[in-house]
Amino acid sequence: MIYYHKTEENKLINQDAPCPGTWIHLLDPTQQEIDDIAMALGVEQDFLTAALDEEETPHTDREDDQTLIVVDIPVVEPEGTSFLYNSIPLAIILLPDMVITVCLEETTIIEDFMENRVRGFDTCKKTRFVLQLLYKSSTKYLQYLRQIDKATTIVENALHKNMKNRELMGMLKLEKSLVFFSTSLKSNDIVLEKLTKTSIIKKYPEDTDLLEDVIIENKQAIEMAEIYRNILTGTMTTFASIISNNLNNVMKFLTAITIIIAVPTLIASFWGMNVPVPFAGTPWGFGIMMGLSLLFAGVTVFILWRRRML
Repeated sequence: MIYYHKTEENKLINQDAPCPGTWIHLLDPTQQEIDDIAMALGVEQDFLTAALDEEETPHTDREDDQTLIVVDIPVVEPEGTSFLYNSIPLAIILLPDMVITVCLEETTIIEDFMENRVRGFDTCKKTRFVLQLLYKSSTKYLQYLRQIDKATTIVENALHKNMKNRELMGMLKLEKSLVFFSTSLKSNDIVLEKLTKTSIIKKYPEDTDLLEDVIIENKQAIEMAEIYRNILTGTMTTFASIISNNLNNVMKFLTAITIIIAVPTLIASFWGMNVPVPFAGTPWGFGIMMGLSLLFAGVTVFILWRRRML
């Protein structure tokens, strides 16, 4: 799907064809759409297809008067009955008189721009547009990280009540999401450092503060992801230790019960032999043997209790 947008009188309007100052957005484009854009605007096909590979890492590239910036943006993907936080590549292609973005999925970041929810957005100001995209991405990371933190607290409270596999799998998904976020944010940070230190994009004095805000937000997201990841890892380790300890307690208790039951069974086995045994001729023999069995069982219970095995 191809969308054409242009800002006129501080409003974003749809267009049928590209013109100078146009923002072109390609959403999961077909090969035919890629060929059409490449032929009409002379864009490098490798630039247009860069974001179509989910494993593409953030980087920058330049070819003649065309600049490619690939960054990872956060998304929420349904997985079973829950959600998995992940990241996908977003390609930003800067042409002399327009901007092209390419993405595999619909994202709230792009929707905010399409629905005029971004303050000061102008398709003709390419550098500011790039920085606004990066800023929106960083703030969205922070928003999702807070959601992950809240979800972690909910799952942790559920595990305190009952340790079910569903809650444990939920913790694993959250930890996986933090790994994805942490990796993507660190890769984006490298791209931001390159944008700061090189002339890949034109820098204007009025955009200096915005660039600094983007770097600060991204570094804050990196720190938050690391903190939440460490907390979640520690929590998972603690619950694993609790589960192991509970299993040890159950096994110790069952072992103690087995030993206690084995004492009367051993005595009954001796007196059950088809040979002359004590008390065989007395009518009180059964009662005496029951008493002895209970006595030895009681002694065994006392010994196990003293050794804290019960």
